Amino acid sequence: MHTLDNLARLGQLDKERMLESIALLPRQIEQAWAETKKLKFSPAYKKIDKVVINGMGGSGLGTHIIRSIYFKDLKVSLANIHGYDLPGLVDKNTLYIISSYSGETEEPLTTLKAAKKRGAKILGITAGGELAELIQAKQIPGYIFEPKHNPCNQPRLGLGYSIGGILGLLSQCGVVKIKDQEISSAVNLLDKLNQEFSPKNPFTQNKAKQMADSLYGKIPVVVASEFLAGNAHALANQINENAKNFSAYFIISELNHHLLEGLSYPASNHKNIHFVFLESNLYYSRNQKRFAITKDIVAKNKIQFSSFFSPGETNLEQSFAALLFGSYVSFYLAIMNGLDPSLIPSVDYLKEKLNN
Repeated sequence: MHTLDNLARLGQLDKERMLESIALLPRQIEQAWAETKKLKFSPAYKKIDKVVINGMGGSGLGTHIIRSIYFKDLKVSLANIHGYDLPGLVDKNTLYIISSYSGETEEPLTTLKAAKKRGAKILGITAGGELAELIQAKQIPGYIFEPKHNPCNQPRLGLGYSIGGILGLLSQCGVVKIKDQEISSAVNLLDKLNQEFSPKNPFTQNKAKQMADSLYGKIPVVVASEFLAGNAHALANQINENAKNFSAYFIISELNHHLLEGLSYPASNHKNIHFVFLESNLYYSRNQKRFAITKDIVAKNKIQFSSFFSPGETNLEQSFAALLFGSYVSFYLAIMNGLDPSLIPSVDYLKEKLNN
């Protein structure tokens, strides 16, 4: 029996119920989408010419994914920032969204005063903390969600709230046009994939377990393109944080202009690196050809690689599918590394030192 088919071992290591939170991704998206649809904002929030969203870690990943999915459809610019400073372009015509699961993330909260001074249209999205208090006190409008579908209670496992919530806010402000049917169709696909990636589905039939096994003891290099670019970022982050395993990501076609020449050295690359290609039949044909040639060059350098072909009929469906797949992969890799995937001792240490 493969290690990942040992359900008792999974339960022993997963003390904070991460696996349950992963499986509840579709419920998180449904909840956030339905609740944000009921919110009402001033008509002025539709009179904007740009969007800036500030979020750190898991609270910022949702924006990367959304921006990649809707890149071709956006009629206004959408910038995703992570830090203490506002870009100079933020003004009275800017929709400025602060995304913080805990509501206490210091970097985006620090920017609030400056955003108000510039007259930006500000929204918040959070589960609590100082940001929730500001929304409740009507100092800024926004969305406060109850994370009832995240028993793990780690912000990075509440990505469905970030994605569904920000999509809902952007829809309410006229930035993106999304039909309920598009969300429900994508959620239905996730429900189906949950069965395929579940721990109960054995290793021989489980693509997520097989991918984790391939990555064990390796440095994963995640590669995607176009509307899955945000998923590459998310998967690398999840592997870093859940599996405590170094990972990096690159985007086709940009990587074709530099990375391929960096595969030869160090000479140990072939022992240490494993490429993960997030592929799609919806990519532009030239990019699909680039994937094939890139894999050929990786193989010529004797570096191993694996591919995941996202199921689904739309960009949204395929992106959600890749997100769920990556969540399971990072969880299973943590189990193979013999770790509780929820614990983040180094991040906690950093925060403790900053507070002191």
